[in-house]
Amino acid sequence: MRLRSVVAGLALAAVSLSITAAPAPAETGPLPAKTAAEIAARTAAKSLSGTAAKAPAKTAAESLSETAARAPAKAAAEILSGTAAQALSRTAAKSLSEAVATTLSKTAAHAEPVQPVPPAPGTAGCDPVAGAECLLPFPNDWFTTRARTRTGLRVNLAAEAMPRNTAGVPVDPAQWNAADGFSPGSMLLAHVPGIDLGRTGAAPVTDIGWSLRRDAPVVIVDTRTGERWPYWAELDANAADPARRALIVRPARNFREGHRYAVALRGLKDATGRDIPAPETFARLLGDDLPARDPLATRQRALRRTVEDLGRAGVDAEGLYLAWDFTVASDQGIAGPVLAMRDRTLRSLRGRSPEFTVGSVTDFTPEQDPGIAREVSGEISVPNHLDKPGGPPGSSLNRGPDGMPRPLGDTLKAQYQCEIPRSAFRRPARAALYGHGLLGRATEVRAANVRAMAAEHGFVFCATKWIGMAEEDVQHVAGVFADLSRFGTVTDRLQQSLLNFVLLGRAMTAKDGFAGHDAFQDGHGRALIDRRAGLAYDGNSQGAIAGGALVAVSPDVRNAVLGVPGMNYSTLLNRSVDFQPFQRLMDAAYPDRLTQQVCFALMQMLWDRAETNGYAQHLTDDPLPGSPRHRVLLHAAFGDHQVATVTAEVEARTIGARVHRPALAEGRSPDVVPFWGLRALPREPYEGSALVVWDSGTPAPPTENVPPLGPQYGHDPHEDPRNDVRARAQKAHFLRDGLVVDVCGDAPCATLPAQD
Repeated sequence: MRLRSVVAGLALAAVSLSITAAPAPAETGPLPAKTAAEIAARTAAKSLSGTAAKAPAKTAAESLSETAARAPAKAAAEILSGTAAQALSRTAAKSLSEAVATTLSKTAAHAEPVQPVPPAPGTAGCDPVAGAECLLPFPNDWFTTRARTRTGLRVNLAAEAMPRNTAGVPVDPAQWNAADGFSPGSMLLAHVPGIDLGRTGAAPVTDIGWSLRRDAPVVIVDTRTGERWPYWAELDANAADPARRALIVRPARNFREGHRYAVALRGLKDATGRDIPAPETFARLLGDDLPARDPLATRQRALRRTVEDLGRAGVDAEGLYLAWDFTVASDQGIAGPVLAMRDRTLRSLRGRSPEFTVGSVTDFTPEQDPGIAREVSGEISVPNHLDKPGGPPGSSLNRGPDGMPRPLGDTLKAQYQCEIPRSAFRRPARAALYGHGLLGRATEVRAANVRAMAAEHGFVFCATKWIGMAEEDVQHVAGVFADLSRFGTVTDRLQQSLLNFVLLGRAMTAKDGFAGHDAFQDGHGRALIDRRAGLAYDGNSQGAIAGGALVAVSPDVRNAVLGVPGMNYSTLLNRSVDFQPFQRLMDAAYPDRLTQQVCFALMQMLWDRAETNGYAQHLTDDPLPGSPRHRVLLHAAFGDHQVATVTAEVEARTIGARVHRPALAEGRSPDVVPFWGLRALPREPYEGSALVVWDSGTPAPPTENVPPLGPQYGHDPHEDPRNDVRARAQKAHFLRDGLVVDVCGDAPCATLPAQD
């Protein structure tokens, strides 16, 4: 059941993408296509009735000055109470409140916003091509060096060039410099003072196809294939100061691993329609050859290669405002650490189950739970690849001289919980892993919608924690935003959690695993899990974001459902209501909004190692070594307040998924071509991956990089798909057979808001 809590007498923010458990609406058939529009009208009217519009979000400077003027604990409570209405579990909510207060207290001494100081000419690690912003444009091969890697490069960020917090401490680049390229989903960042994207004619998020026109002002070219890459461009809507507003170009489909891309900005205009002249240094580099001793001569040679690549793609050097190139990390560079942990551990098991214990077995009467007969919890022993015994929050991977993780020598006890339906006592149930939401816990497998799925369709669901982003990590995660040098401790624990899930799946399907223990048998010793039916995965929210990485590395999962999915936290964070408490912490430590976007891009490079964004290329038909091909069903909620639907669209394009059409009722989408670049599902059951959009009437989300805060955005549909009986039936078909079955007919998949 949904847990709402009041911490220090105030309601906490909805920072959780975790599973809640509203009962399913009583639906028996497809809703008419017009239902979504009708629901939208009713929802908006109800939300706006008698409610004043909320004031615009405060600027970073305003937030900081107000925070500094109050006691940290009071400020923390006010910050948390000012976002969404849903709450974490009581324990997580209390931890977050304490963590925010502690972090604000530590940063109070540095509460005044620090204006960025342009680096001196020749500062190590800066790219001189665009002026004073040291790490811009980004990503950028100027920040790499030649190396013996899959890409032939290694990232080479200088500490002097890294973002500094209000204490003056630069982000330590060590973990980033282990990468052999940049994120496959990296946003492209540049600083173009005075640019007007409308006047310039740049493609917005509502018209991605416009990005590929011949005269587009932003051009991205795959230098290996010559292919133009689709994108959308936006200015950071969170920056109150126009002079500190980043130009953000986001790929509409992830870049290919190991490929090099050339970027051109041209014909940029200001609000009056006048051309914006190229930066002085860039214009000089485009000119005559510089003397060999000139400090810019090396940069000019690198730029010439980029300009030649653009020229072959039909982009003339004349009229360029800026150009640069970047190389995407290889599959080994991203997934290598997890694959090394997985392969070493599975070799040691030799096909056997990992060791496990059963701590508790609870049998329910039909009156206590009509669908679930038994609940089992315990621990699985997993080799600890973190650098502290037991791998507590704050641990990093225990890396060897080659940079790969190696066992510390002890075992990590991964807690698990399983829900066994009554039907399993008549016929063994299929095994499925379940992934919980943001900063959640394994016990979320007992949410009403998960129990309903198990009971209705004969699945045994077992869950463990996404350590690194579980309830026990709340305080550590909050503290990391004061010093992003520690961010790798979050993603390192998440990588260990992928191994934990792999071993939980192996325990569910191995001959000597759960099926052989009396806790997973009936009174006659018959197994309640059909281990021969294979292993499936079903996760929601964070369980979908991290779950895609798990599916890609799992040797046992074949079919997976990712509910209210997305990928690429560098796109998600600004667009999610859940990030608001953490945004305020970031404002306190890194108040400059342009610097924040650089931070998000850097964070994504580490997040790639443990979330779908880094694994999407291998999620379906191009599996990683040791993994089978997978089929993936994406269930998105239109207008989702927590996981922006646009990121699910990018994911669908990247994995080659088809989309159920009509996806939405006429007029519901603000896009020129809704779900651009996605082919329609056929009418017959489809063997393959797909995106299905569920619409419960929520207004369309903002088209800028801001969250849907305020009553004008209505009901949050984040929980609605999983609580629809037809959606669960579609999921069950897919998890069993890998078939997408149409449960909505020739209409959009309209549903009703989940009940509280």
